[in-house]
Amino acid sequence: MPPVIVNFMQRIGANRDMALAVGVIAIIAMLILPIPGWLLDLGLALSITVSVMILMTALFIEKPLELSAFPTILLVATMLRLGLNLASTRLILTHGHEGHDAAGGVIGAFGEFLMGGEVIIGLTIFIILIVINFVVITKGAGRIAEVAARFSLDSMPGKQMAIDADLSAGMINEDQAKARRAEVEAESGFYGAMDGASKFVKGDAIAGLLITAVNIVVGLTIGVVSHGVPIGEAFHTYTVLTAGDGLVSQIPALIISIAAGLLVSKGGVKGKTGSALSEQMGRYPKAFGMVSFLMGALAIMPGMPFLPFAIFSAASGFAAWKMSRNAAAKTAMEKLAVAQEQAAAAVVEQPISQTLAIDAVRIEIGYALLPMINEAEREPRLDDQVRALRRQMATDFGFVLPSVRIIDNMGLKPNEYVITIKETEAARGEIRIDKLLMINPGGGPAGLPGETTTEPVFGLPALWIDRELRDEASFRGLTVVECGTIITTHLTELVKDNIADLLSYSETQKLLTEVHKDSEKLVADIVPSKVSISSVQRILQNLLSEGISIRDVPTILEGIAEAAPLTSNLTQMTEHVRSRLARQISASQVRGEAIPVVTLSPEWDQEFAESILGQGDDRQLAMAPSSLHKFIQHVRETYDRLAQDGEIPCLLTSPAIRPFVRSIIERVRPATVVLSQNEIHSRARIRALGTIG
Repeated sequence: MPPVIVNFMQRIGANRDMALAVGVIAIIAMLILPIPGWLLDLGLALSITVSVMILMTALFIEKPLELSAFPTILLVATMLRLGLNLASTRLILTHGHEGHDAAGGVIGAFGEFLMGGEVIIGLTIFIILIVINFVVITKGAGRIAEVAARFSLDSMPGKQMAIDADLSAGMINEDQAKARRAEVEAESGFYGAMDGASKFVKGDAIAGLLITAVNIVVGLTIGVVSHGVPIGEAFHTYTVLTAGDGLVSQIPALIISIAAGLLVSKGGVKGKTGSALSEQMGRYPKAFGMVSFLMGALAIMPGMPFLPFAIFSAASGFAAWKMSRNAAAKTAMEKLAVAQEQAAAAVVEQPISQTLAIDAVRIEIGYALLPMINEAEREPRLDDQVRALRRQMATDFGFVLPSVRIIDNMGLKPNEYVITIKETEAARGEIRIDKLLMINPGGGPAGLPGETTTEPVFGLPALWIDRELRDEASFRGLTVVECGTIITTHLTELVKDNIADLLSYSETQKLLTEVHKDSEKLVADIVPSKVSISSVQRILQNLLSEGISIRDVPTILEGIAEAAPLTSNLTQMTEHVRSRLARQISASQVRGEAIPVVTLSPEWDQEFAESILGQGDDRQLAMAPSSLHKFIQHVRETYDRLAQDGEIPCLLTSPAIRPFVRSIIERVRPATVVLSQNEIHSRARIRALGTIG
């Protein structure tokens, strides 16, 4: 071969895109330019080789997405066959009068050897192949692909939500979530493309019929009229060539259709097709035993040939015996492996590090509550509700709650649950999984039959009612709560009360370096040159302890950067950050169109200011106990009076004394919000409801 051609072929082999482009151009050229018989033989051999290669690949892949380019392969293979069909038609019509080798050796061989020279046999086989390909295999594969595409598209939102839930629960990382989302999208696109690709085979079958009819009619006309061939000889020659052409094109088409059927029907099968089928069908030796018995009965029936049925009866019986032995051996091996694992677990001492590790948040449940996480049917699973809670807490407060561990505890009562925060019991309660908890918001009798109880979260009087009474209770305006909701509500309240303690050093570091990557430059400027991560953690904990979200980390870091050169006192830094978050804090306290507030009287404001001793970082409140008692009494009287009117106002103070007022208020009314004038945004409206005098 000339060096130029060798060099050209090497360059094409090194560049796959170039090779594909050259191949497509060659196919298009076959549609336009005549080709000699030897080149047609080469193309037909290539078509058969490619089809067998595709079938073998479909058999050995583990899952359909490993051959996601199959629709494109199907299109190129169909184009190749159609191009070869047109080239062979040109040769048959041009040189058909010369004999059976007019269209190359491959078509002649198929026409003579496979058909035995009989025209009717060849045409019949050709038509049967088209029926098998188009009506049976392609139609079934197209239907499977259509249904799979529809189900895949319908299930995409659920799969995406499951991926997001696993990501928020910490079960997977961001890269794994991206890979799973890409796989879901690729699966939906693959089955959609396969649904459309089945139309290629349909068009190929129709084109094959038309080309066959054209070759016979037009070839017969050309042979008799133009070349003077006797009509009988012309009919035999052209029909043999046409039938051979149809067979040599339909056999690769049938092989590729089988590959497509295997591919789309492999959706729920894991592993290679042969291994999966043998493994799944080999699970039931009794089935092979019944087949052996039936084949043996047919073998001895009068009039039936003995040898064929006897062979398959013996083969099925041997398979059943072999499978039974393998199953027994497999069961024995599994039992041995379990025993070895248990023995190893008994011998190996648990690492001390695992003993020292503690769970940030843990839910322990009695054995009667296990269906809430194993087989919850009437309501969402408890672990799914906890994942949703973690996502909601991340939205509301700006950091991801540590993973919540749910375990069973045989030491608890059957219907009891316990919630622990850092290995310390925070709350416990009892629920009835077979009933619903009903609470009357008005506080009066509900008028429904049930078991009197106390709601475990807020201590409200309630009833356990039958599930059949849900609609009636809702119709009466009563609150009906599922058992899983009770636990997650209890968990929510406990997390809110302890949220500052749950923000650990490692969580703070992760928050700065992984969650808020867009603030990487800002973090590098202030940590550790101006403040340490521990200081940032403490400031964030101060914000969280008063219910302020830390989602706006860039603004918080900017506030820290501004305050750091002026003071090292973390309380004063926190107050400066709170002033930077004035818009967020004000928006969270708006009720209606304004912020309801109660102010301090000038006398109390002055007394607090005079009671603060020390300078800088050593400032502390030194108010007389009698004055503190009097102040607390006035606060209680004012807030109790406003609560009767349905008002829950904020306490507004001057910036200098706000931390000290808050330190007193949180001991008697922890839910009361204490704001300073600096935390009221300039565009926020306030509504004064009174003064603490």
